[in-house]
Amino acid sequence: MNREATYDVAIIGGGLAGLALSIQSARAGYKTILFEKEQYPFHKVCGEYVSLESWNFLQDLGVPLSDMQLPIINRVLISSPNGRFVESNLPLGGFGISRFTLDHLLAGIARREGVTLLEDTRVNDVVHRHHASVVFSTRGAIEATVVAGSYGKRSNLDAKWKRDFTRIKPNALNHLIGVKYHIQTFFPDDLIALHNFENGYCGISKIEDNKYCLCYLTTASNLRKSGNEIKQMEQQILRKNPFLDKIFSSARFLYKEPVTVSRISFNRKTQVENHLLMLGDAAGMITPLCGNGMSMALHSSKLAFEEADQFLQGRINRYEMETQYTQQWEKHFNRRLQTGRVLQQFFGNGILSNYLIASLKPFPSLVSFLIRQTHGRPF
Repeated sequence: MNREATYDVAIIGGGLAGLALSIQSARAGYKTILFEKEQYPFHKVCGEYVSLESWNFLQDLGVPLSDMQLPIINRVLISSPNGRFVESNLPLGGFGISRFTLDHLLAGIARREGVTLLEDTRVNDVVHRHHASVVFSTRGAIEATVVAGSYGKRSNLDAKWKRDFTRIKPNALNHLIGVKYHIQTFFPDDLIALHNFENGYCGISKIEDNKYCLCYLTTASNLRKSGNEIKQMEQQILRKNPFLDKIFSSARFLYKEPVTVSRISFNRKTQVENHLLMLGDAAGMITPLCGNGMSMALHSSKLAFEEADQFLQGRINRYEMETQYTQQWEKHFNRRLQTGRVLQQFFGNGILSNYLIASLKPFPSLVSFLIRQTHGRPF
């Protein structure tokens, strides 16, 4: 790729937010490039439950959800480490689909719409100069008028730019690891379950092809106490919860090894950095127990596109684009993120989660209320 290559929109990271933004941008007639360090299709640590608030948006992008016979999930069960549990209906509800499938479908749509999609390509830096930015990658350098960062939970760019959240000392919100399996088991199609264990929690729900996503979040200290062996940690810590013990003893695990990610942070992040519009987890990550990260990522792509479109048409300037995007992000997501951080203090704490479940048991409507605080409306 030569230095003279110029684009209207460049996107770093090809997850849900990045792919959705690329499709919207290309359809609007903007020359669009997307950089992805992996090659599609690939697995990613994710709960793989999508709130129904995203259904229409995904179908408008071209994902044939209505033809895929996906499981519709409208109930939730939450258990504490000692096996107590509470059940509730899910307001609005959601559906199950793996990131392996959904990202791959979106990548195909992006290519058909004319997006220049560079896989196996790592971005090393972005430098803003005058009225555009130069993106330096392992394929060379390009110039783009608008650049968006949608590279997930943490990247080399976050460290390079010394973003505030990377400099916070390890604490309960930023020193976490995620582990994901696909399994086959006997479990209700319409239920998502969240099972607490000491210093962590594990979710299970159905996805496509009669498979289930089993994904958990825990602390790095839990892993260290288990000799840095995931299997040992699951045996000694997770399976103390009787629900998890039953799942791990009876399920057929479809991965030879789990998919993992480390250094997950739920600390506050900025929505604009180095003149990049940050999307999805790069802009702010909601705790997985809220089950809404995928919808937030998709919604953030729509908010970013609306502001970028106005800027590229000359209707607003760059400062207004960046300011208005930040305001829209805060309007739609700040309450959800704050609620998630509060709930994070209860879930994964043995004493507090036991107490919370016991308190909620007589009042299942309170569960629905808490869920509504972390979800939005269809967009």
